[in-house]
Amino acid sequence: MMTEKETVTEKIITDAMANPSPAKSMGDPGITPLSPSHTQNDTDQVPSGPSFVVVVAIDFGTTSSGYAYAFTKEPECIHTMRRWEGGDPGVSNQKTPTTILLTPDRKFHSFGYAARDFYHDLDPSESKHWLYLEKFKMKLHTTANLSIDTDLHAANGKRVKALDIFAYALAFFKEQALKELSDQTGGEFDNNDVRWVITVPAIWKMPAKQFMREAAYKSGLVPRENPEQLIIALEPEAASIYCRKLRLHQMVDLGTQTTQNGFSPTENVGSGMTQAKEHVRRNRQSRTFLVENVIGELWSELEEGDRYVVVDCGGGTVDLTVHQIRLPEGHLKELYKASGGPYGSIGIDYEFEKLLCRIFGQDFIDQFKIKRPAAWVDLMIAFESRKRAAAPDRTNPLNINLPFSFIDYYKKFRGHSVEHALRKSNVDFVKWSSQGMLRMSPDAMNSLFKPTIDHIIQHLSKLFSSSTILLLANCHIMRLNKRLNMVLQVHEAPV
Repeated sequence: MMTEKETVTEKIITDAMANPSPAKSMGDPGITPLSPSHTQNDTDQVPSGPSFVVVVAIDFGTTSSGYAYAFTKEPECIHTMRRWEGGDPGVSNQKTPTTILLTPDRKFHSFGYAARDFYHDLDPSESKHWLYLEKFKMKLHTTANLSIDTDLHAANGKRVKALDIFAYALAFFKEQALKELSDQTGGEFDNNDVRWVITVPAIWKMPAKQFMREAAYKSGLVPRENPEQLIIALEPEAASIYCRKLRLHQMVDLGTQTTQNGFSPTENVGSGMTQAKEHVRRNRQSRTFLVENVIGELWSELEEGDRYVVVDCGGGTVDLTVHQIRLPEGHLKELYKASGGPYGSIGIDYEFEKLLCRIFGQDFIDQFKIKRPAAWVDLMIAFESRKRAAAPDRTNPLNINLPFSFIDYYKKFRGHSVEHALRKSNVDFVKWSSQGMLRMSPDAMNSLFKPTIDHIIQHLSKLFSSSTILLLANCHIMRLNKRLNMVLQVHEAPV
């Protein structure tokens, strides 16, 4: 039975989800564009708002999350979150997994590596009572009628309110960031002095974006009566401004370089900036670049009217925005509405799961995920490590460790061995190793990447058919580079 206060609060949230107000200015508490030229003329005055001591931005990702902050007196000095304990063998991460663990009585327990490691160490008889969730962000994109009553499914199959999970996660980041700020300043940091930013995919519909704001209110990140303390920013727009500010570490001209996972084996990184500038000067009529790990001065070479697209390939979605440089202010004009789709790297995980179902049977995989949820998490962690080791030109197999509980449970479930299942499956490019591993040929790994990459390439092909642009890619799907080369050569034409 809800109290009168809870009923009123639920009505406020429901109304906000159904009728979110569009952003109208830089100070609007709705979805605030980061590019001034989107919402104001050159002569418009930006309304003054409350002053904040620090800006903390939370990158709430599908697979990994983190935060960074900058004090308003030193806006160019950006601090990334301090490293936390935990990690995966063979995987380099600057963020923490977007995983959350609730106790059997549905109270918040832990987030990130701490959640995953604790869940991993639980006895199977205990783990089935705990609620472990991962990769849940995409639910906001895929749910047709998103509301405060939308549910998520934990690893054990139990349902939990999505709003609660997102609020728990944001509350966790609030606590971590304020603690770090307090340590930096030598005293307890007041949350009222913080302007918070949460990034969301550009392709999200308004209800999903408003849902994040409601989760922020519920988490205590910002009070409902002070909505301007929170900015909901579009991920590719934030990336676009980021790229304008930094120096270029590596730029690969896709028309002339042969790359492997974004890197040319013979490339001299130190000379990359000089070559890039020279190429821009000599050939302004036809240029398409892939920029990775951006820390260079490309922007000093851009001119009035230059156009570029930011391709943000994340864990769940791929977002594209096309901007044009406006001088002398350096404003950005949006040429095309932000677009993209659910083409992130978790699509490769789904293909791996489909491959396992093909070999061992859908019924077994479904049961194993429910009966041995922690072991399933272990298997996907092992796959993630090998997925990142994949490369288009790789010739030797990739080995993926199968948890002992997978091997043992399969024998009990089917009455024969994992090795027997592989022999009978007719999947020629996956073999069994006597060390307890699946040996995946390069063709097998390529087949897992192909559907996701095809979606991205199709979307980019449509975009490039109408414009020649500078390509800035923040790309988790690194084997995309070779395919991009072919597409860009086909569509490259004078501006």
